[in-house]
Formats: sequence, structure tokens, C-alpha cells
Amino acid sequence: MAYQRVLLKLSGEALGDPGTGHGIDPDAVNRIAAQIVKASRLGVEMAVVVGGGNILRGAEFSRLGAHRASADYMGMLATVINALALSDAVEQLGVQARVLSAIEIRQVAEPFVRRRAIAHLDRGRVVILAGGTGNPFVTTDTAAALRARELNCEVVLKATKVDGVYTADPKKDPTAERLSELTYRDFLERELSVMDVTAISMCKEIGLAVIVFDLFEEGNIERAIRGEAVGTRIGEATRSRS
Repeated sequence: MAYQRVLLKLSGEALGDPGTGHGIDPDAVNRIAAQIVKASRLGVEMAVVVGGGNILRGAEFSRLGAHRASADYMGMLATVINALALSDAVEQLGVQARVLSAIEIRQVAEPFVRRRAIAHLDRGRVVILAGGTGNPFVTTDTAAALRARELNCEVVLKATKVDGVYTADPKKDPTAERLSELTYRDFLERELSVMDVTAISMCKEIGLAVIVFDLFEEGNIERAIRGEAVGTRIGEATRSRS
């Protein structure tokens, strides 16, 4: 394995209905859980940050009239629901999982404590991180970068609906080209939107690579962890890939 401890960032829509991305689709949750379990059984320590967009997006809800801070807290609660669903699916497949939340809901999740999360990883448990950073106005992408640094992860795996980063939106621009590698500087200067600027800047500070790949191609999580050429790698400099 190219990496022994990874941070997997999942969007909430990945857990939702395949057509709309809304709600929680048990089949989608089980498919993702199966990929996570397979990687875990190979000896990889897995931390997972989940979004909540399949239930509620704070930024969108605030545009409908809610105060942005209140809307963001609602979004954090949505990530807890997703984390519990994913945790249950992972454990149904025979691997222990723990949900740690940045906002305290002790009846359903442990509070996030860095050393506790690392202890769970050391024991081979899948650690599912909910509640973002616990603060409004901050995306779950930034939460993923922050947790990856706190937990000494070796890479951030950004699982999406597309097979990498493109020069433009491939759904709107047929001439858009997929980029196999990008430096942090390239990503920031091109103002690409697949991950927010704060998250990429945080990874850049310590040279933490980000791999953007298609979650819905079976086996891609394992391929990314093995270091195979999957999706787009964002890092300090280009490197040869198998």
C-alpha cells in the first residue's frame, strides 16, 4: 500500500438517491461501506469525513432566509445522520467503526478528541468524523483537511461523482480536459471549484496530497490507496504514477 493512514472525504450526495442525491439510499451506503471495509481489511487505517448535502446544505438554506450560522449548524446535524448510517453499514460488514462528532451529541456519537480518534485508528477501527469543524461558515472540505492534519494522515482522498479535475465543467463544456496532476499553485491560480481554497491551502502548508477520483467506479478507493493512477493528484509537484 502506498498509504497506511488515509482521510476519505465523502459528499453527502454520495449517500443519497443516485438520481437526485437527496435522502439516504441504503444501497448507496452499503456500496460505499463495502469499499471502506475492503481497504480497512488490507490494513489501512481509515478516517472518513462525511458531508450533509443530501439532507441540507447550510449555504443554500441560508439563501432562503435562514441565518447562515443556524443553517450551517443544521448542516452539521445532517452530517451526523450520514455518519451514523455509514457506521452501521460498516459494522454490518464485520468491521468496527466509531462516530466522532465536532458537536456534542453524546447519546449517538463520541465527542471528537484527537488522541481518542488516533487510538481508534491504531486499533483498526474505521473512524467516521461528523459535525464538520463544529463551526459555522466552514465547509466539510476544510474539515477534512484539518482532520487529516490532526490525525497524521498521509493523503486526502476526495471522492466525487467525476473521475478527476477538469479544465472546465465537463457537463457544460465538451472540450473540457481532465488533468491527471496539478500542483497546489495551479489549482489555486485556476480557481478550480472541486475543493475549496481554504482546504487546499491547508494541505499545501504541509505538503499533504489530495487525490480527486470517481467514487462510483468499483474499487477506486483501494486503487487510490495503492498509489495507482486514479483521478487527479493535487500536490507539491508532479510525480510518476503506476
